[in-house]
Amino acid sequence: MSVQTWTWILVGLTFALYFGIAIWARAGSTKDFYVAGGGVSPLANGMATAADWMSAASFISMAGLISFMGYDGSVFLMGWTGGYVLLALLLAPYLRKFGKFTVPDFIGDRYYSNTARTVAVICALIVSFTYVAGQMRGVGIVFSQFLQVDINLGVIIGMTVVLVFAFLGGMKGITYTQVAQYCVLIFAFMVPAFFISMQMTGNPIPQIGMGGKLEGGAYLLDKLDTLHTELGFNEYTSGTKSTWDVFAITLALMVGTAGLPHVIVRFFTVPKVKDARKSAGLALLFIAILYTTAPAIAVFARTNLIETVSEQQYSEIPEWFKNWENTGLIAWSDKNNDGKIQYVAGSAIDGKKPLYTSERGAHGERLISNANAEVNELYVDRDIMVLANPEIAKLPNWVIALVAAGGLAAALSTAAGLLLVISTSISHDLIKKQLKPNISEKGELMAARIAILVAIIIAGLFGIYPPGFVAAVVALAFGLAAASFFPAIILGIFDKRMNKQGAIAGMIVGITLMLFYMIRYKTGLIGVMDPRPASEWWFGTSPEGFGTVAMIVNVIVSVVVSRMTAAPPADVQEIVENIRIPSGAGEASSH
Repeated sequence: MSVQTWTWILVGLTFALYFGIAIWARAGSTKDFYVAGGGVSPLANGMATAADWMSAASFISMAGLISFMGYDGSVFLMGWTGGYVLLALLLAPYLRKFGKFTVPDFIGDRYYSNTARTVAVICALIVSFTYVAGQMRGVGIVFSQFLQVDINLGVIIGMTVVLVFAFLGGMKGITYTQVAQYCVLIFAFMVPAFFISMQMTGNPIPQIGMGGKLEGGAYLLDKLDTLHTELGFNEYTSGTKSTWDVFAITLALMVGTAGLPHVIVRFFTVPKVKDARKSAGLALLFIAILYTTAPAIAVFARTNLIETVSEQQYSEIPEWFKNWENTGLIAWSDKNNDGKIQYVAGSAIDGKKPLYTSERGAHGERLISNANAEVNELYVDRDIMVLANPEIAKLPNWVIALVAAGGLAAALSTAAGLLLVISTSISHDLIKKQLKPNISEKGELMAARIAILVAIIIAGLFGIYPPGFVAAVVALAFGLAAASFFPAIILGIFDKRMNKQGAIAGMIVGITLMLFYMIRYKTGLIGVMDPRPASEWWFGTSPEGFGTVAMIVNVIVSVVVSRMTAAPPADVQEIVENIRIPSGAGEASSH
């Protein structure tokens, strides 16, 4: 069967499974909708948390990032996995014991202030919409390539699927759907890795195969280093970033992970505090399966890509290359008119992405209108590496289709979690807690469903009409979470002297500073049209790492302001003392 037929079959089966779970897990109360009734087992919650966390960025983009960055890409592995250790040790059990539905709910009650709650809601919406926009576009790209439909239609299909299991089941439907999605995405990620590792090194375990020997006796990584240096790139196994920037990015990703609202809310779905710890530990284990495999896939894909396309005649190039040209994720411009693909260090184009024309070149290639004068003729988007990897390695069609189903599972699971955060922030933290305190449970549930419908429409519009900067800032959602939520949460747990004035001032300063830096040095919307160059970075800190600086500023502002103003009420200080006592806790409460 063809790849497209296999894809329709596998995607159809997985979607039918998601719909079935959504109908079975229909939410009947706000507690079901917000925290899945608080009765999810640690094993199921660990798998759901892993699926919630491993977005399209983890499934599609991370191995691609590592394949192009080499050693420097290790910051993503250290930051994103280290964040879960931080979450398990410092946040999950205490937040679960506090017993609130949402992060803004915790901040509003801990800081005895609706103003603090509102600031937290705004921060949650900024972080969540920044993150979810990329998920919806990722869904569109996968549908476009593998099912041969328009990208915008792919986004609409993805919106519909998420709407069904989020609208019907809320957190209950999303949790059990995410268990299924974890199984799909991890199977889809690992099967090609096993195949290619065996194919290249004779060892089926990709983590070992990455450091293994090839048929000729040379080590795979040594060969990749040689290929890189021959093409003018830095050695794959050597880094170029400064020690400070590596530290800043890693820490920003760690504390950003620990501050992401859609991840934190997962620990309110288990019955007990000890279950929250177990969930975090199991989630880390489930995440590690994919994260320890990603560097191996990066090495396999990078080696195969270079050997397949470099110095090859376009007329002899495999069919997968020409198929992927239509998505805009790979492009060739024959600058010296020799019919060969020259792949060397340097940019093949003037802009971030190639702009296609409707014309075909002398060799049948899709012409691009923004090729620059550098020698390199090949543009490769990092997102192609995982999706096209099975095709490059000539794996069976069902494996190629399986990767498409896995990519959709990863994007949809995270999109659902983020959209629920947006929904609960509006229905629970704004309407129930502030605007209409006497609203009935039925009315609040209806408000939550309306909010999730509106959020899905907005997210879909971001996917169909993506602002030029969305793709660039999705990863920076972690910096935004680090700059805003993390200090307020950690100080709220461990500093009983922290008051509402300090928390509010810290959150506002932190997220404002991060937004300013992100826009000025990543998207170029403040003062100039182009992003400012790396030579102007503050303290040599990249936008991806600036969340660390903004977080430190947030902590300083919070502590200083809290010490200059009145101490929190005695009952609040007592709550802070109590949530650190390692004992059982009651059910999550909306009151």
